[in-house]
Amino acid sequence: MATSETVPSRFVPRTRKVRILATLGPASNSPEMIRRLVEAGADAFRVNMSHGTHADHAKVIEIIRGLEKDLDRPMTILADLQGPKLRVGKFEGGGADLKNGQHFAFDRSDALGDATRAELPHKEIFGGVVPGTRLLVDDGKIVQRVLSATPDRIETVVEVGGRISNNKGVNVPDVVLPLAALTDKDRADLHFALDHHVDWIALSFVQRPEDVAEARRLIAGRAALLAKIEKPAAIERLDAILELADAVMVARGDLGVEMPPQDVPPLQKMIVESARRFGRPVVVATQMLESMITAPTPTRAEVSDVATAVYDGADAVMLSAESASGQFPCEAVTMMNSIATSVESDPGYAARVHFTQTAPDATTADAIAQAAHAMVDTVGAKAIVCFTSSGSTARRISRERPSVPLLVLTPKLATARRTGLLWGAHAVRTRDVESFEEMVAKAKRMALRHDVARGGDRIAIIAGVPFGTPGSTNVIHIVRLIGDELERHRKAEAAR
Repeated sequence: MATSETVPSRFVPRTRKVRILATLGPASNSPEMIRRLVEAGADAFRVNMSHGTHADHAKVIEIIRGLEKDLDRPMTILADLQGPKLRVGKFEGGGADLKNGQHFAFDRSDALGDATRAELPHKEIFGGVVPGTRLLVDDGKIVQRVLSATPDRIETVVEVGGRISNNKGVNVPDVVLPLAALTDKDRADLHFALDHHVDWIALSFVQRPEDVAEARRLIAGRAALLAKIEKPAAIERLDAILELADAVMVARGDLGVEMPPQDVPPLQKMIVESARRFGRPVVVATQMLESMITAPTPTRAEVSDVATAVYDGADAVMLSAESASGQFPCEAVTMMNSIATSVESDPGYAARVHFTQTAPDATTADAIAQAAHAMVDTVGAKAIVCFTSSGSTARRISRERPSVPLLVLTPKLATARRTGLLWGAHAVRTRDVESFEEMVAKAKRMALRHDVARGGDRIAIIAGVPFGTPGSTNVIHIVRLIGDELERHRKAEAAR
């Protein structure tokens, strides 16, 4: 009987290298729509734990896993934790108008607010602010500056007035608050996500490396950890956060609230560059095709915004409300796919994406990853086939942004799924190899089966000896395909 390696794959790897992360929600959480999003170009799915119940999320995860089997392709799921939400209390009549220059107080009383004061039910803010600290209300529409603070009362002057109303959010960009990144809700959501075998956990409200370390301890290797960079304090300690995280996200929405909008584009470039130097996947997110929530086409500025992230070498670009609750979720994914494909076909793209220097660490694995990038161009190889157990080798190769497809072969389904956020990688779960000859033969068959190379083409094979040992990457081998390897394997299997 023929094995699964003797027939072409039902899912051909995408030629596009950058990955598309689509958020699921009311507009896109049905089996039919999720399948359509994959067909339109979605490579990974974000489950936003800020909305919906655990039962809702469990149903969506089940749909994705069913589609995974049907398409014969590992599917990547990211669970995004909500993090602490700082909000003002309620007001008489639902709100009050604040004028520039007036004094306004926040206190611990649960009495309804008015034009002079309001409840702020977060003791951590009272203990963290000092005179001069800014308080940004309602995504920065109202700006107040602290005049004085005690454990029970914060006196402010209103610098930018406006309508303040019930439960509006508060941002405190100028200080590191004594507030943990994980709330009780987050811990419950984290346990749920891990029990349902999601592949990535996105951690919100990261202020310091210790926040990432705490999440890693709780995750205990059951998923990969992505740190969302959305606060100025995280920017200041970015390198230390990158050391601890498996990936990062440029969360431009909150960054744009807590920092001047004009500072966000250079920060985006800096975060992407730093993540690439550290060999960590980096996702650019928030408001990428915002107008497509209600319109079937984006603005030219949004198209340019997505293109810039692709040119900068981001591993993935993310859709939020566009795919979760918008009127045109499939069109948004299709548009993002079209933009990325167009950018990557630009003759100048290779030079732009390699502008960032990614110096290798003094390890055999990094040396081989760097050599593979040069070798495929020198000999005209059509693909890199990487054998990996943990996924570490695939991440190193992806960091080099090779010009050819990266086919990742792994015996571990969890590893295959996590590569969905990795630039240029197409993962396949397959049995491990036990000898050099078996490695070469399998690499050839899988390259043919997944249509990354054809007869007469060369491929580069990367693996570690002894086989099956994590962290042992030490082999790079160039071979030429005959083209009949699948057929010969089928006949050999049938003769046994």
